[in-house]
Amino acid sequence: MATLTLSSVKKQFGATQVLHGIDLDVADGEMIVVVGASGCGKSTLLRIVAGLESPTSGTVRIDGRDVTALEPADRDIAMVFQNYALYPHMTVFENMAYGLRIRGMKMPEIRRRVDEAAGMLEIGALLERKPRQLSGGQRQRVAMGRAVVREPKLFLFDEPLSNLDAKLRVQMRAEIRRLQKRLGVTSLFVTHDQVEAMTLGDRLVVMHGGRAAQVASPMEVWGVPADTYVAGFIGSPAMNFLHATLAANGTAATLRSGPTLPFADGARPGEDGTPLTIGIRPEHVAHDAGGDALPLAIELVEPLGSETVIHGRLPGNEPLVARLPLAAGDIGGTLPVRLPPSAWHVFDAGGTRLPAHAAAPA
Repeated sequence: MATLTLSSVKKQFGATQVLHGIDLDVADGEMIVVVGASGCGKSTLLRIVAGLESPTSGTVRIDGRDVTALEPADRDIAMVFQNYALYPHMTVFENMAYGLRIRGMKMPEIRRRVDEAAGMLEIGALLERKPRQLSGGQRQRVAMGRAVVREPKLFLFDEPLSNLDAKLRVQMRAEIRRLQKRLGVTSLFVTHDQVEAMTLGDRLVVMHGGRAAQVASPMEVWGVPADTYVAGFIGSPAMNFLHATLAANGTAATLRSGPTLPFADGARPGEDGTPLTIGIRPEHVAHDAGGDALPLAIELVEPLGSETVIHGRLPGNEPLVARLPLAAGDIGGTLPVRLPPSAWHVFDAGGTRLPAHAAAPA
């Protein structure tokens, strides 16, 4: 087990700056998930930790040792790839044992480690098969087993579930989490899938444009997003964003869709007319015909069994998505909804979250 420290890690390919200075401290035994859209720099960051890319500047330390200039083989890490990277001509046992053999380990110890890992991953009956005789999920277990037998200081996962079907992905991410907790190995897991990120990580690193937009626990990222990018990326369906301005001496917001509603957490200093963005998650939109209800013109209804997702538009042509517990309304109809201020996330004009009582920008 080990700690991982990244200090001001930057990466540039020609004139293109891919990473803009990443700082990260990963505790011993912690599972960190790096999540973000394609092109945000998450895979480049993982490759730098693995030693497959060199940073333009900055340092990588594992257990306090500077490994920035070391080859991958000298970093005591194990990596699980998206495409499994199994040798097709070798059996499962041979694939799992290969890295140990080239390190000169004796066969009794190799057999012990392979058998132990195979037992943990429930692939003991597959040890004599070739990769072509395995399903996608079995191949991924073998790839994980090959990493486990190394007993490394650090596990690196590069979107390992991307090639699996939806049901198998759910099963495998649960197995990865159980395995990581059981072994207690410090891990860095890269994915573009927010559900994987939320369910696997002790903490998330939400990447955006080569920067860490937020580093926090999954529930903090969901409940207190740092900016509109994080708020819109984490959560499904995505958070709604509504245009508004400060009103009533900074104690309320006037929505473009019509009403002026008081903030639930008291006054927010700032000048009337200051532009804001109000975020509200679809599950917090209420189906309610109360006094401050707004008419939602329904454009699409998605029945999901236990709940229904309604897509529509508020007055002012602002789009809104509501996730409701019961089917309500039809396409072309109107649904009364409330946007309870207690569920608001308030951002300034630049997209940065405004904490309670924080001054809005002039």
